Parts: sequence; C-alpha cells; structure tokens
Amino acid sequence: MAARKAKTKPNVSAEELITYYRDMLLIRRFEEKAGQLYGMGLIGGFCHLYIGQEAVVVGLEAAAKDGDKRVTSYRDHGHMLACGMNPNGVMAELTGREGGYSKGKGGSMHMFSKEKDFYGGHGIVAAQVPIGAGLAFADRYKGNDHVTFTYFGDGAANQGQVYEAYNMAELWMLPVIFVIENNQYAMGTSTKRSTKSISYWERGASYGIPGEEVDGMDVLAVKAAGQKAVDHCRAGKGPYILEIKTYRYRGHSMSDPAKYRTREEVQKMRDERDPIEAVRSILLTGKYASEDDLKSIDKEIKEVVNASAEFAKESPEPALGELWTDIYA
Repeated sequence: MAARKAKTKPNVSAEELITYYRDMLLIRRFEEKAGQLYGMGLIGGFCHLYIGQEAVVVGLEAAAKDGDKRVTSYRDHGHMLACGMNPNGVMAELTGREGGYSKGKGGSMHMFSKEKDFYGGHGIVAAQVPIGAGLAFADRYKGNDHVTFTYFGDGAANQGQVYEAYNMAELWMLPVIFVIENNQYAMGTSTKRSTKSISYWERGASYGIPGEEVDGMDVLAVKAAGQKAVDHCRAGKGPYILEIKTYRYRGHSMSDPAKYRTREEVQKMRDERDPIEAVRSILLTGKYASEDDLKSIDKEIKEVVNASAEFAKESPEPALGELWTDIYA
C-alpha cells in the first residue's frame, strides 16, 4: 500500500513513532490470529476483536507510568498487549489453556495481571466502571500520584452505574480517567438511534467533571489528550473524561455479522482513517523509517503472534482439580 501524505509534522521522536507503530501492529496481527483460531474452533465462547481501535490504548499507554492501573470491558485483548502482558499468556487464555493468565478458566473476557496492573476484562456491561473508581480510591487513600484508566464503550455509557461512579469520583476527587471508547455502534445499535445526547463526555459536566472529545483514529491525538488527562489527575484535581471516537472494523463479537452498517462504510474507514496506516505514512514521508524497516517490524510481529498461537496449542488444558480452585463464594 502506498504511503499516505501526513497532515502535520509530529511532535514526537522517531523512536516514539516506531514504538506506536509496532504496538498497534502487534494488536492488529494478534487479533487477526485470534479470529483465525476462533474459526478453527480453538477459541470458544465470546470473542470481541479490537481491530480498528488500536490507537486508543496505544496512545493512552504512552501517557501512563509504572503503577498506573487499567480496567476495561470484554473487548480487552488490545489493552492487555498495550500494557505489556505477554502475548503467549493472553493467547493461551483465549484458548482455555493452563498457560493462560487465568489458568485457562477466564477466557477472552476474564483475565488479569497484577504485575502489569491490569484488572480485567469484565463481561457485565459497565460493571468495570465503579471498579475503576475503586482502584483510584485506593491510590487516593495511599497518597500516591497513580492514575486509573477506566475504559468503557458508548453502549455502557448509558448505564446507571457509570453516573454513580462519576458522582463518587468527583465528590472524592479520585484520580481516575473515564475513557469512553465510542466506536459508534455499541453492540449493534448506532449512537444516533440509542441516545439523544450523543456527546457522552459532556454528561460529566453536571457532576463537575471536565473532559473532551478525541480523534481515536489518530494515536498522536490520543497521546496528547491522555497526557492532559493524566496531568489533571496527578495534580489532585479529580477525575477526567475522554470520549475517544473510534471505529471497529469487525462485528461486536465473532458471532455478529454486522448487518447494521454497510461494507462500503467500513471500507471507507479502512481506506481513509486507519490508525496504523496513518503512522506508517508519517514514518515513510518523514523519512523516520524505510519500507525495509517497516517490513522487518511486520515480520518480527508475525513471528511473535505465530509463536503465541503455537504456545497456546501446545499448552495443556486445565487439570480437573482446577474446578475447585479460585472459588470465592
């Protein structure tokens, strides 16, 4: 594919740009492989792919530091990879194997990493939002300057517990960034049909929470907005809302044919707004990297992803005795 013309000169280094490109490409290739394994019957249950939305987590992770926390919904594979979780462990969990992050018992929607401060992966729509406020409360209580990124979608943004969390977060000045990943279709209903107040971030105004809308197909715009939000929280000014306008190329889950939108609409987004191609264009037109450099990165990423798939296939299924472990009720 020919390089696209970059709009503006980026205010980041070549090393940062290459890192963003590599991280987004890892998520894209990993999700494509997950889709293949699902089609082969190696991944069961629900599986929600992140293809198209890669710039959101990569941009925000660029503004994070060690000790910051993240919690999200069931479209979570990209978040795991972006915060540094091992692709082998993630893929093994997707296939329900012992080598997975939840020992093969959580699957796509329920895996965690205390080491990377990743607190799920949650299957109940919007349930992670008050959990994110709780994580931020813990840091506020401890008196450190850590921030919690609490991700949820445009569909979840209509759930009542979101606004309970908003109220609590502002009352207690919690260092939480509420990240609305607005991919415009929730589970399959356009935002234009599901709500009259389609500017989700502005709903925080009634609670006194500032925020903004961000172009989620531009990793540099996401990084800049993320840095602003992080600085706000670290300064002790309370929560911040980022409504990040993005787009998923695939259906809501692997079982969704996505007939509520046209193929032409999806292809137009791929052709004109793809976040990975945008960074690729900047790298090439700005001479930060050559075609050979990018081909080398692509080859490296494919090797990592293929290795994760092989690790998942070779990892054993959980022993029967695991049925009785990790039970808390």
